[in-house]
Amino acid sequence: MNKPIRRVAVFCMVLVFALLLRANWIQAVVADSYATNPHNERNLYDQYAHPRGNIIVGGPGGQPITTSNFVNGYRYKYQTGFTDGPLYAPITGYSVIGDSSGLENLENGILGGTDDRLALGNAMDALTGKQQQGGNVITTINPTVQKAAFQAMGDKKGAAVAIDPRTGAILAMVSTPSYDPNSLISDTTSKTWNALNSDPNQPMLNRALRETYPPGSTFKLVTAATAFETGKYNSPDDQTDTPDVYTLPGTNTVLRNDSDSEACGQATLKYALEISCNTVYGKLGADLGEEKLLAQAQKFGFNNTVDTPIRSVASNFPTDSTPDGTAQDAIGQHNTAATPLQMAMVASAIADNGKLMQPYLVDEERSASGTTVSKHTEKEMDQAVSPATAQKLQQMMVDVVQNGTGKNAQIPGVEVGGKTGTAQHGVDNKGKPFAWFVSYAKVGNDIPVAVAVVVEDGAAQSDEISGGSLAAPIAKQIMQAAIGKQ
Repeated sequence: MNKPIRRVAVFCMVLVFALLLRANWIQAVVADSYATNPHNERNLYDQYAHPRGNIIVGGPGGQPITTSNFVNGYRYKYQTGFTDGPLYAPITGYSVIGDSSGLENLENGILGGTDDRLALGNAMDALTGKQQQGGNVITTINPTVQKAAFQAMGDKKGAAVAIDPRTGAILAMVSTPSYDPNSLISDTTSKTWNALNSDPNQPMLNRALRETYPPGSTFKLVTAATAFETGKYNSPDDQTDTPDVYTLPGTNTVLRNDSDSEACGQATLKYALEISCNTVYGKLGADLGEEKLLAQAQKFGFNNTVDTPIRSVASNFPTDSTPDGTAQDAIGQHNTAATPLQMAMVASAIADNGKLMQPYLVDEERSASGTTVSKHTEKEMDQAVSPATAQKLQQMMVDVVQNGTGKNAQIPGVEVGGKTGTAQHGVDNKGKPFAWFVSYAKVGNDIPVAVAVVVEDGAAQSDEISGGSLAAPIAKQIMQAAIGKQ
């Protein structure tokens, strides 16, 4: 072999060696980074190359609220569909090629079949020639309660949340107005997306988890809890030190009740909650002080996010108020703000003798074959108040429904405890109030449901808006559905 040929041979060998080295480097070292690169569209193709799993309501044997439809597209073979899309949109979210929200996003690994915990099953399917398929996500949603909440909200703007106080399971989560996730799966996706996002009513906003409102008088439950827990008062029938006319500390501003004729001066804690005296609970908040109120609010979950696994925004109890501000914070105004989930948590903890359970939306994850991949473990978040305090608050909430502002939530033969709220907002409180109602229903010795409802009713006159008239009847229908008394 002459010298030039040897050089060419050596050069070719070097090239072959370099090629082998590069191939092994890609396969062994950087393969994962290529596979997970967001610009690698093969990941998208793979996700939609086989049937996707479903989100299910009503327990393990319940009904799917999503579908995986064979469309046999050039790049995408399957497409997600939504059953009763507007009803379940706050739970499922949407799913379009390359983008998703809600459980469709957070549970994508299970639903799409790419979760590492499904690897063994996928490998067996490949060996047997069986088509790969995504797993299923079993939610805690009770379809009967969900439908009752959605129908009760009707065309009103707002949200409703129902929780099982014993476990923390979310039985219903409704946000209105809603939207149909199916509308985003079409040739007009971009147009529809822009229309939904520019709608002033924000139909894609999950108001149950992602919007905070001044909770109004529903927060008086937290203020009353603070009074009992700190020993400021011992009994619901204790008379308070409240003047007929209460001026906010350090100001000339008089705090008013709904009616100047209300007998709130020196009222008992129980009676003041029954007719919702701002003066009593405002002064009580100022007397207790920001630090004690803050500590109690945080035991109920304020100032922290909650992962259901869909994350809620943190409700807020301020840490830098002046004494007059604290008085207003104590009646759910000023800088106090809460999600409907948060206020459902307050009602839930009171109902379950002070025990606050972690709210959760996903009960099980399962493979396509039905094997359980994960099962939720119930978790106590906090002992928000002592059992003794919780029982005092229950007594007061029952009185609100039997004799006070919450009469529209009464259910014959059922013990219902509740609290109304009519929250002012806007510049100089000139916006139309928000109507609130938080409650629980007790059947015998069992407490299967706690509810929070908020209504932003732009169609009503301001003097027609109250928690008792707008929100309490909605909560009643939700509780009836939960206990089987529709």
